[in-house]
Amino acid sequence: MKIVIINSGSSSIKFQLIEMPARAVICGGMIDRIGLDTSNITYKTNTDAIEESMPIPNHRVGLEKIAELLMDKNVGVIKSTQEIDVVGHRVVHGGASFSNPVHIDAEVKEKILELFQLAPLHNPANLEGIHVASAIFTSAKQMAVFDTAFHQTIPVIAHKYAIPNKFLTENNIRVYGFHGTSHKYVSERATEYLNKSDKIITIHLGNGCSMTAIKDGISIDHSLGFAPSNGLIMGTRSGDIDHSIVFYMVNTLGYSLDAVNNLLLKESGMLGLTGFSDLREIESQAEEGNVACQLALDMNAYRIKKLIGSYTAVMNGLDAIIFTAGIGENSSYIRKLVCTDMEYFGLELDDVKNEIRSKEIREINTANSKTKIMVIPTNEEIEIANQVYALLVN
Repeated sequence: MKIVIINSGSSSIKFQLIEMPARAVICGGMIDRIGLDTSNITYKTNTDAIEESMPIPNHRVGLEKIAELLMDKNVGVIKSTQEIDVVGHRVVHGGASFSNPVHIDAEVKEKILELFQLAPLHNPANLEGIHVASAIFTSAKQMAVFDTAFHQTIPVIAHKYAIPNKFLTENNIRVYGFHGTSHKYVSERATEYLNKSDKIITIHLGNGCSMTAIKDGISIDHSLGFAPSNGLIMGTRSGDIDHSIVFYMVNTLGYSLDAVNNLLLKESGMLGLTGFSDLREIESQAEEGNVACQLALDMNAYRIKKLIGSYTAVMNGLDAIIFTAGIGENSSYIRKLVCTDMEYFGLELDDVKNEIRSKEIREINTANSKTKIMVIPTNEEIEIANQVYALLVN
């Protein structure tokens, strides 16, 4: 069974063509920096690799480019879209409607549309991916896996907000949590690797960022909430902010609610602090003495350290922390900032191991570190394929 996995992020699309049940990756790649002046395209098969730079203004153009590559006469891996059996889509927000993978029909599309306002950077791109894939892969089943599903186990003490009860019981306002596909995948890989992982903190750092407290294999707390906008400092999202600031901006500074929403989601975070949203540029600027960029990096790590402390308290201990996703896997500097002065939590970073680049699971702690520090490359696409295939055969 050939399954194309479409993983649309806020500014990127990752994709893989996977043969199931063997989990054999036939090809894969990524388009990042969507919407910026120049986007990067990578595409790899077992025999070929392509890297290109070109403007990709939106997700529709990106998905059409992916389809072209899959069927390219020189590097393509299929001759016809009819060879694809299933397209599996990552969808960020499933709200209270979805806690398991589903076949996509008109009702599912409508529910995803209704949740646009809760995940405005993601659900529109996810639904666009579904529409475009349906038009391209006309004979394939379209299926969705939701980022919120893994966090359905978060107990009421952690997922309920301290507002009148009716907002939970009648309006389903609660902590939903996100990046669940990634957190689930890397925590399970950690369990396999360590043979013991009772108390883990997974740290997903990309353009969007989140952390999960995982105890005995299940999510018990998470940094993102009702929508994927609070918690850690992100590429363009502010993360945690005093809600009084919103009212001050509207009532005193004269901003509209739409303007404040746009500012907090698209003009804040690392972009608002530095003028750059790509961490590679920010780190480069910091090395050259840019004070604002260095402060932003320090603030970013500080927020992560605070949550490590919080989640360790909630779990009454800590066995391992896991760095994953684009920044978590590739930025040795962010990992170093996070792990500095954290000996109280048993975290001792090995500076040499931290600088090693690898696509394998690895420990980057010293031999004396009481708590494991790990880098585990996420593979949301394999996790989505696993869940889609299981739904189809069961």
